[in-house]
Amino acid sequence: MPSPDVWESFFDPARVLESLGCRNVQGDLIEFGCGYGSFTVVAAARVAGTVYALDIDPLMVAATAERVAQTGLGNVVSEQRDFVADGAGRPDEGMAFGLLFNILHIEDPVKLLREAHRAIRPGGVLGVIHWKRDVPTPRGPSLDIRPRPEDCRAWGEQAGFRWVRYEELPGSPWHWGMVLERP
Repeated sequence: MPSPDVWESFFDPARVLESLGCRNVQGDLIEFGCGYGSFTVVAAARVAGTVYALDIDPLMVAATAERVAQTGLGNVVSEQRDFVADGAGRPDEGMAFGLLFNILHIEDPVKLLREAHRAIRPGGVLGVIHWKRDVPTPRGPSLDIRPRPEDCRAWGEQAGFRWVRYEELPGSPWHWGMVLERP
């Protein structure tokens, strides 16, 4: 990961979340891979419940927890967790909204999408963003492993989600977005 300042120059978290429909969420939100908490703190102000910010990297969990503490938000749980190997640790159908940002280039994306599907309640939403693969970007995984939007849509549908829409992400020229819903 680059420094937080560099990382956050790649997106406008508030506008990205807005475009994916993350506003006035009634219930809990789960973030698979919270990184520095760039999206966590913005999401926490948009949910009536708790934000579960998960990351495998203890430094990212600590950075998120520190950032949350600085904002005074009381509805965020930052947790170090290998959610790909061990699951999210949340109850079945307990989440109203999920975030999968810049992570579906992993070896088994369908497994992760199935875990998100398990955790998100019927009618709940999953927002997905990833690095574009057809334009040069300042960061991101190698172009040959970046998923295309249509790949992620197919994987999401295979995991049980219903595709809702692709989304252009304002303030984020190097990413594409997608909204999936759990039927």
